[in-house]
Amino acid sequence: MEETNKVEETKKELTLEECLSRIEETLSKLDEEGLPLEESFALYQEGVELIRLSNEKIDRVEKQVLAVTQNGEVDEFRTQA
Repeated sequence: MEETNKVEETKKELTLEECLSRIEETLSKLDEEGLPLEESFALYQEGVELIRLSNEKIDRVEKQVLAVTQNGEVDEFRTQA
């Protein structure tokens, strides 16, 4: 269980670009022929987790979008609830 927490912490420290790169690597590995089912499933799970993490990072950035006002000041963009 402790190992899982370390993996999760490591994944949260990844940048969006690193997540996307790891997703590409995972997809390449999944394309390989002769991959055992267990390994394929583990790669699939990792890919899903990386996609979820990427989406969280994108959502967080979207919420922080800044708009420059006419006076040149920066105001945080807020979505309507």
